[in-house]
Amino acid sequence: MTSLDVELRSVRDGGRKALVPYFVAGLSDDWPDHVRAAVHAGADAVEIGIPFSDPMMDGVVIQEAADIALRRGTTLLSILDELSTLDVGVPLVAMTYYNLFHHLGLERSAGALRAAGISGTIVPDLPIEELGSWQSACNDQDVACVLMVAPSTPLERVERVNSLSQGFVYASARMAVTGAASDGGHAADVVQRVRLSGDKPVYVGIGITTPKQAETAAGFADGVIVGTALVQRLLGGEGAAGVEAFVGELRRAIDAA
Repeated sequence: MTSLDVELRSVRDGGRKALVPYFVAGLSDDWPDHVRAAVHAGADAVEIGIPFSDPMMDGVVIQEAADIALRRGTTLLSILDELSTLDVGVPLVAMTYYNLFHHLGLERSAGALRAAGISGTIVPDLPIEELGSWQSACNDQDVACVLMVAPSTPLERVERVNSLSQGFVYASARMAVTGAASDGGHAADVVQRVRLSGDKPVYVGIGITTPKQAETAAGFADGVIVGTALVQRLLGGEGAAGVEAFVGELRRAIDAA
């Protein structure tokens, strides 16, 4: 069991629904302050988006933010260098694409993530059939590999994903790239299917846009991931104060679930 497993099970077993905001690293000079603000407002973990030039899972808002970050010269190693001085007291989970780790080298990447304080990764373009080498490198560094389940995932495959995922299982609420949505999609059904085959915490993401939607998702899931709605505010000029206010709204809504 990884340290991320231990920490997130502790959150769940303590009766708290987890709130996980997502940020695009390198979007601005002060992006680490956004992470600090989110934690101060009640985040239980933070997803750190490492920008990539061909983000197959990301919608237009996060793509725009990633493009800005890349034009600013952001790289995997520059992000990890900044994170190495960021001590916020909650787990940090990196989300990016396999090419970056393959290019740097799997063992070197896993070690660099751990040295920077990252305790988990989400790599959506790495199928479970090809997970072995990456998960082995991560296991050596106590870095969890968080896997995803989609509404279309067959039950047989859900069971395999559940057995391999570490930290939590990411339940995608819809068959879509990241982005705002007006409803909860298929999140409840996905969570139910994941729970049939294991007891790992299950967090819902993709389309959670408003505090009300977060509250609804927290009613049946162990946690909620909010990305696009937060990144959109940052693109609109809101800074750390705006992050803290919005994450605080989400926290209060989730606590009411």
